[in-house]
Amino acid sequence: MAEHKHGTMDITDQENTFNGFISFTKNAVFVIIAVLILLALTGA
Repeated sequence: MAEHKHGTMDITDQENTFNGFISFTKNAVFVIIAVLILLALTGA
C-alpha cells in the first residue's frame, strides 16, 4: 500500500464543483431577493 503524502492529491475537480455550487447559490439568492422585492412592490 502506498504512503499518503499530505497535500499531493489533485483537487481541481473538487474546487470546480465547490466554485460552481457557490456561484449557483449566489445567483439563486439574488433571484429570490428580486422576486421578493417584486412581490412587495406589486402587493401580490
